[in-house]
Amino acid sequence: MKFIQIQNNKRIPKYKQIIFSVEKTIEEGGLKKGEKLPSINKLCLEFSISRDTVLQAYQELKKRGIIYAILGKGYYVKSTEINIKHRIFLLFDELNSFKEDLYNSFLCNVGKGVQVDIYFHHFNAKVFQKLIDDNNGNYTKYIIMPTNLIGAATAIKTLPVNEVYILDQTNPELIEFPAIYQNHQKDIYNCLLRGKNKLNKYQNLILIFPGFREPLGMKIGFENFCKDFGFYHEVITEFNKREIKKAEVYIIPNDRDLVQVIEKAKIQNLIIGEDFGVISYNETPLKKIVENGITTISTNFELMGKILAQMILKNKKNQIENKCHLILRNSL
Repeated sequence: MKFIQIQNNKRIPKYKQIIFSVEKTIEEGGLKKGEKLPSINKLCLEFSISRDTVLQAYQELKKRGIIYAILGKGYYVKSTEINIKHRIFLLFDELNSFKEDLYNSFLCNVGKGVQVDIYFHHFNAKVFQKLIDDNNGNYTKYIIMPTNLIGAATAIKTLPVNEVYILDQTNPELIEFPAIYQNHQKDIYNCLLRGKNKLNKYQNLILIFPGFREPLGMKIGFENFCKDFGFYHEVITEFNKREIKKAEVYIIPNDRDLVQVIEKAKIQNLIIGEDFGVISYNETPLKKIVENGITTISTNFELMGKILAQMILKNKKNQIENKCHLILRNSL
């Protein structure tokens, strides 16, 4: 069956004419799921066009999930959903309540005609590399949370350079890619500065920093603030049910540590916000009511998802810092 139509006198690029021919035939029912497309060589000979032209068309259809390739055999129809203009590879580090807010906001704002496939690397470099390798070339856009994984930049740079967006954390190795991210070093410094009047009544600031998932900039910004304003401070890798002393403030990136601190305070009959202070990272609805309110340092994850969607839809290549805020409550 001959269904590819290419006209030399059209201003439309030939690879786009091939894409349109395939889409039109699928829409009219002339090509069904699993059916084979003409080979690259056949189209080259029939229309006197280059292999690169046909390959560009087939690769675009592949990225959108309309066709797939079998090595040594050819290209086949994978899906008849031709209205999907973007297939997005979304690689998160993990899913938690605030990342879920980001994800839902992105889905809501990216609109129809977009398919989003979400994956998780769980801070595992080997899993990260495998997911990149297995999905390279199968999507129109790639959104990546590299966190602080060693070798992440090298893996990311194997992807189509114009189709990659960095999310949440970036670094100098990824400066060439558009991004919507948090500046953790600057954010913690500025947020502690906003709360300095409250912090002045405490004697010791303690950052619980395991260092596995947490951005290094968070630790650097904390130490810079304490040194600049003369606060006695500590950085500990785990809370581990240590004795809480009066006039201490705990800055807690991980909610598991937050639970441990609250439990220990109850055992010691200490009142949060009176005997000692707590600043938690990342706003959740529960932190508004736990212990009469937990002070948080948090970015707006819903806004991050909205900006990311706008960047994708408008093909913008900006690097945007998503600002952080100190939300003061009774725990400080």
